[in-house]
Amino acid sequence: MDTPCATEISIVIPAIQLAARISKHVLASANKGTIEKAEDLSPVTVADFAIQAYLTKVLSSSFPTDSFVGEESAAALRTNPDLLQRVYDVIHECIDEVSSSSNDNNESQVAIAEVVKRGAPESKEQVCELVDRCGDGGKDGLSADSGRTWVFDPIDGTATFVRGEQYAINVALLEDGKHILSVVACPLLSRKATAPVGNASVFKADDDEDGEQGCIVYAVRGFGAYVRPLFVGQGSGLTMCASESLKRHADGVTVSGLRSVSCWNLLGSGVDDAHKAATERLGVEFPGSELLGWVPRWVALALGLANMTVWVYKRRDRYAKIWDHAGAMLLFEEVGGMITDVDGKEIDLTKGRKLSANFGFVAAPRSVHHVVLKAVRQTLKEQRKEALLTAA
Repeated sequence: MDTPCATEISIVIPAIQLAARISKHVLASANKGTIEKAEDLSPVTVADFAIQAYLTKVLSSSFPTDSFVGEESAAALRTNPDLLQRVYDVIHECIDEVSSSSNDNNESQVAIAEVVKRGAPESKEQVCELVDRCGDGGKDGLSADSGRTWVFDPIDGTATFVRGEQYAINVALLEDGKHILSVVACPLLSRKATAPVGNASVFKADDDEDGEQGCIVYAVRGFGAYVRPLFVGQGSGLTMCASESLKRHADGVTVSGLRSVSCWNLLGSGVDDAHKAATERLGVEFPGSELLGWVPRWVALALGLANMTVWVYKRRDRYAKIWDHAGAMLLFEEVGGMITDVDGKEIDLTKGRKLSANFGFVAAPRSVHHVVLKAVRQTLKEQRKEALLTAA
């Protein structure tokens, strides 16, 4: 692929494939090591910690001067030696599986195996250091002049992941606060999926005549978005395969062509009745596709399973987390989508781990984004929720 990020893509794709193998290994386990985060009681699993540590090791080995931001902190690992051991073990087990199945006579498989091995932590203490390099233990690297920063959401949709439902692994590269590369793995979502999709819409290799499992969707700013299978066949090896360029399906869409993706009555942070009313005001079926995680929602928008989503938080001081949106939003932008907040402002990725310069999201085809934004704001006024509005 002849793009400015060709080297990064050649490293991130095998790395995210191995990360997906880690997730599937944990998913198959009866005990996923689930604990609750102290700050918000949201779930976190062995997979969350292992993937964040693994991705940090691979990419810091490949790009040693870059910065890293991720969702998880190693505090729980440092106080739970059994959990830490499981995290360390699952990384090495998955690396060993891939390494042992690679063909030394196949040049591409040798190259993939070499990338995968870069992610092996040298010790359990290094696992903690790698996780913390992305959090309070490392610099944010998110200002407008911060250079290159990788942002990870190791498992977006942990609550659905532990049920064996839709989730995603998000890897984004930012340069001076602008996302320039997005790579997302959706282990349970087929690139051939049709709308509507839901959290329980799980696509298995047995369901596909080509033996495809999951998908990787990626985009480079200004060079379009692409999709490829995550895995092909049942083996442990990782393989290179062709990517398909995604059409700019959001170009020129009219209001009558809008299709929604949302999350209805599953999260306590949003104004569900406003989302429903604003969408139906436009004559669009609600919720349409319904997915808990934000990253799977951005993927659905990129794949054309939907082309609009709106989100209004219940309080003006509630902010989105950068790892749920950085990079993943680029997928929709590269197929013709436009994304602002509820005030009509561009999403600002330079403020740190929380998107504190923005309130909520309005995403729609560029041709009708202003219509969708107006519908959202009118709905809030009619519902007497003016406190959630500022002057546009």
